[in-house]
Amino acid sequence: MADDLPLSADFPQADEAQWQALAEKALEGAPLSKITTKTEHGVPVKPLYRRADWAPDASGLPGAAPFIRGGRSVNDAYLPWDIRQVVAHPDPVIAADQVMEALEGGVSSIELRVDAAGEHGVVARSAVDIERVLRGVKLDLAPVALEAAGASTTQSIELAALLAAAIPSREMASARIAFNVDPIGALARTGSLPGSTEEEMSQAASFARDAGPEFPQASMLRADSRPVHEAGGTEVQELAYLIGSGAEYVRALMTAGLSADAACRTILFTVSVGADYLVDMAKLRAARRMWWRVADAFGAKGAAAGMTLQAVSSRRMLTRRDPWVNILRNTAACFAGGVGGADIVTVRSFTDAMGLPGKLARRLARGTQVIAQEECSLGRVVDAPGGAWAIEKLGEDLAKAAWPIFQQVESEGGLVKALQAGGFQAGVGDARLARIKAAAKRKEPITGVSDFPQLGEELPSVEMVNLPAIVRRAAEASGRAPASRSWFSLKAAAQDKATLADISRTTDEDGAEAEPFWPIRIAEPYERLRDLADQRTAAGRAPKVYLAAIGPLAEHSARLQYAQNFFAAGGIGAVPSAGDAVWHAQAMKQAGCSLVCLCGSDKRYAAEAVDAARALKQAGAARVYLAGRPGELEGALRAAGVDEFIFVGADVLASLEKAHAELGLGS
Repeated sequence: MADDLPLSADFPQADEAQWQALAEKALEGAPLSKITTKTEHGVPVKPLYRRADWAPDASGLPGAAPFIRGGRSVNDAYLPWDIRQVVAHPDPVIAADQVMEALEGGVSSIELRVDAAGEHGVVARSAVDIERVLRGVKLDLAPVALEAAGASTTQSIELAALLAAAIPSREMASARIAFNVDPIGALARTGSLPGSTEEEMSQAASFARDAGPEFPQASMLRADSRPVHEAGGTEVQELAYLIGSGAEYVRALMTAGLSADAACRTILFTVSVGADYLVDMAKLRAARRMWWRVADAFGAKGAAAGMTLQAVSSRRMLTRRDPWVNILRNTAACFAGGVGGADIVTVRSFTDAMGLPGKLARRLARGTQVIAQEECSLGRVVDAPGGAWAIEKLGEDLAKAAWPIFQQVESEGGLVKALQAGGFQAGVGDARLARIKAAAKRKEPITGVSDFPQLGEELPSVEMVNLPAIVRRAAEASGRAPASRSWFSLKAAAQDKATLADISRTTDEDGAEAEPFWPIRIAEPYERLRDLADQRTAAGRAPKVYLAAIGPLAEHSARLQYAQNFFAAGGIGAVPSAGDAVWHAQAMKQAGCSLVCLCGSDKRYAAEAVDAARALKQAGAARVYLAGRPGELEGALRAAGVDEFIFVGADVLASLEKAHAELGLGS
């Protein structure tokens, strides 16, 4: 019996000409370019990719150079990618419980976010605190990564010393750690470093050189493009920053005495992934494509020229309002990271924008990945997108678009100097502004926030903490200062029970400065309006708009629904009613509304809108809207009292801000 089942033999062969003819028919004569979209950076995404779009041998094989298809020739059947979860509860005791909860619930590694002040992570000020948080964790089985986002090189190395001191000497060689020292990321996030960039980079490289032999299974530095992504940058700008950061670190590491192979192996690359999983899968391929070229140029050979890649679900896409939709966003991001070939995937909690995640949020974050692996079998095939013309071609196009930006960065002396010059931030700022404008006009709709908002929704709970009490219990200085600032002295002092206050170094010297990448969440402007409206509602005076429907239901229902959603995006409830001009004037007064919106068909507007607008204005309406484009009636409608027209493509946010001002919200 033949092994092949020729299913295609039962269907007639189709060619591109047939598809094109049908597509043009469906588009009613419009060109095919009408359904060609573009990425955030303007890279075209075609509606159909063909064999001719991709050279079959361009990507090589999984696990082999140029590593576009990933560094693994076959996936682990039980753990296709590392499921990493962030633990950030300020209380070390509770954080320890959450670490074990995560590992017992299917997580394979932990990212420990540490902050001595407790505002953004675990209050860990000594090796004893670290030991408490990681009690019972077998570091040869369950890797642990440090995250001290925004920390300087000195601060990151001091935290690394605490972690190292918490690990018995006999376990160091097998401990799978990611120390994640990232001075470039600190400069990008905070806009400053305590020392010069040369000093900071030298410290980071010296740390990797000195600590590396003690922790041969560890990665020391992190090249992290999330500052660009979270500030609103495009996928192409992320790639240029990521590869530029990696190149800077390799140069510093080789200057410190490491070989090209060792330098490349000790860097963990971290990127953001969002809900646009097609583009993000292509972005991961582009990152690997670009990095191989750079690593090869430095002289890295074999597997060392590959990339250890962590994908983290985007925070800028998450919302505080209707946060349940974040579960879907995170699922798409998980798909992009896992199927796209990331070695490590971190899914944020769906309440990340609200505060510390509760038990449900933590369970869903890890459960998303567990289900993806064990029930959906997403990791069963290594490099599942390999050979898919769309993803292969888009990945190549993204790399080609990012490469000139990377070259420009290099021509300025490297990423650090480019950041200090400010040109890179200016480009990201332009992308950020375009993104904000797109959200304001709902060209990029935000489900549950700008589209289909739910007034009066019940939000999930988040963890509440007594931070002052936690900080009071934290270890203070013991007087055990390190003998020097070397890695070995810092580690020895930490082993001798020195606290972070003992080993920390402060300086009055002027350090490096650059314009920081300020993070955004796209939904924030709408959420601020919702918050103001909720405050008024809580005071017993819910903001509302009267929707004056004219004509029969079949004529006005579509625009009435549009207007209802339009105003709900700003927290303004709707009072709909149908009738003539006299009826609406009376009904508006009875409803106690000062905002009114006319809703009807274009034909009905021509017959009745002018009279209705005049009657509503005379009845005391402070601001009259009309749902739809006015066309030739605009002059007459404005003369009758219509103040604004709302329609698809209008600046929704600006209109809602004016409505809030009319209602006195926020004043």
